[in-house]
Amino acid sequence: MVVQSLEGVGSVQSSIDVAANPHSEDNSSPKKRRVSSRLQVKQKPQKELLVRQRVELLDDNEQGPRKKLQANVRGRQTGEVADSEELPKATDSVEKSDRVRVKETLRLFNKHYLYFVQEEEKRAVKAEAQKKASRAAKRGAKNSKKGDLKADTKVAKRPDLKALTKMNDEKEILFPSKRFGSIPGIDVGHQFYSRAEMVAVGFHSHWLNGIDYMGQSYSKGKYSNYTMPLAVAIVISGMYEDDLDNAEEVVYTGQGGHNLTGDKRQFRDQVLERGNLALKNCVEQDVPVRVVRGHDCKSSYCGKIYTYDGLYKVVKYWAEKGISGFTVFKYRLKRLEGQPLLTTNQVQFINGRVPQSISEIRGLVCEDITGGLEDIAIPATNLVDDPPVAPTGYTYCKSIQVAQNVKLPTDATGCNCKGSCVDSKTCECAKLNGSDFPYVHRDGGRLIEAKDVVFECGPKCGCGPSCVNRTSQRGLKYRFEVFRTPMKGWAVRSWDFIPAGAPVCEYVGILRRTEDVDSASENYYIFDIDCLQTMKGLDGRERRSQAVCIPTVNSLERPDDQRSDNVPEYCIDAGSNGNIARFINHSCEPNLFVQCVLSSHHDIKLARVMLFAADNIPPLQVSINFFSASQILVSWFLS
Repeated sequence: MVVQSLEGVGSVQSSIDVAANPHSEDNSSPKKRRVSSRLQVKQKPQKELLVRQRVELLDDNEQGPRKKLQANVRGRQTGEVADSEELPKATDSVEKSDRVRVKETLRLFNKHYLYFVQEEEKRAVKAEAQKKASRAAKRGAKNSKKGDLKADTKVAKRPDLKALTKMNDEKEILFPSKRFGSIPGIDVGHQFYSRAEMVAVGFHSHWLNGIDYMGQSYSKGKYSNYTMPLAVAIVISGMYEDDLDNAEEVVYTGQGGHNLTGDKRQFRDQVLERGNLALKNCVEQDVPVRVVRGHDCKSSYCGKIYTYDGLYKVVKYWAEKGISGFTVFKYRLKRLEGQPLLTTNQVQFINGRVPQSISEIRGLVCEDITGGLEDIAIPATNLVDDPPVAPTGYTYCKSIQVAQNVKLPTDATGCNCKGSCVDSKTCECAKLNGSDFPYVHRDGGRLIEAKDVVFECGPKCGCGPSCVNRTSQRGLKYRFEVFRTPMKGWAVRSWDFIPAGAPVCEYVGILRRTEDVDSASENYYIFDIDCLQTMKGLDGRERRSQAVCIPTVNSLERPDDQRSDNVPEYCIDAGSNGNIARFINHSCEPNLFVQCVLSSHHDIKLARVMLFAADNIPPLQVSINFFSASQILVSWFLS
């Protein structure tokens, strides 16, 4: 597994599509000798900055062949490269690409969204407790004052709308001003998992209305030659009974007079104003609109997924009596030529069809690489080699193995919660996380944001396995496939949708001292545990959320360790023993991130290494970093 990263274990992001399995016989590039941590820290500090600049040059990477970064997995923590010849030129631009800005904005939205999901979960728990207390008071407390224990019946605002309000207040909307044409960084085929995501990036400015348009406030400045209002985007989601969608050509029904309860019926005449007038003006002024189609999707919290299908010209409009007998405005739209192929009709299959049984898997070379160790089988496929071969050269293990010369700390004192941890103000483990739980219950547990370190409940805690603060300890819950790629060795893809913040897997192998593996020049599966170095911001490492309370017994407080602060003392070696994480490759545009987790003990230097979804990852996601026809999962990128 070849990788290059920037920010250390506590801040590395992952992606499967770009790196090769170094043990694959189809890797044509010569392997460079891995540089040990002790030599890396002596190299020029400017290298890390230059590597960061390279990663941000995604536009350039997409236009030409990417140079292969030959650093082993421990490069994820150090941010160093093995050869200065691969450093970008000092004259290269460091401006982030539009695609990266879109991705970062959506990640910010998801962080805010999960925060408000947690607030709603707290409100619901409090309301339920108040109801129980109120019922108990009615039965036995005759002297209680009226209203003292009244339950909280307040209807909460949707978390996604709260997230948008916060982003708007803090000026975090990517493109707050409306514009004609395409939005930079959003290509045809881009999928949004809610209307709120469209608002967050400025693609469509309203979470409910179907027509987004420029009002009279845009009649000055660079749009002064246009007659306002003018439409800029529409959403087609089958909500109007008079819509007619033939993919390349659409008959779109105007807005207004529609029953919002969802029965699609008109109950009054439409009026030529606002969005309706804006679409009419597009006909007369030859202004194209962005078209987004919505489809039912169980993976999305709103029940739909929205696909950008490109620019359409509004060629004609008219008024007529609709199916329900009321006047509606109709608009004929025709897709502009020269755009990428339309994908909406294949939205369920654009990334491949998920097999429903073993018999449907093409190129199957192993039904379960785990040998039954995992609760969910992980098949391996190979449509590349002739004859096809299965991955070999390792032993699958689902939990960390410990080298003989490594001694694990004793179990830490846990919390006294019963059943599940609920009150973050009294839970001792929550106090270590800044007096709050790092996860929400939604979707089986999702991490709200990346942190320096996450403290989970451990073996001495009073709570059970269903506690939300044990989210990363529950093993694999998504269906994965290891598959052979034509040029980059083995890779991984998911058969299931993985929501942002969900745990994907732990990086499993043999826990060793780094000094014991410095001579392993051909082992590309070594992952340095540099959580301590990341938390201290050493060697240019970028810190994350620091809202944690570090116990005094951990590595940060050991005076005898100060001499080795720049060098991780321990690492995870997945060369001969490992789990599915050893097949996950790396990318300059990752969809996973690495998170250090402490549960059984509190020694930072021996933290568990977990991989979490940085983005919403569709099933069988096609990797844009590999080659356009390929289906790749994570790096960390899940293909």
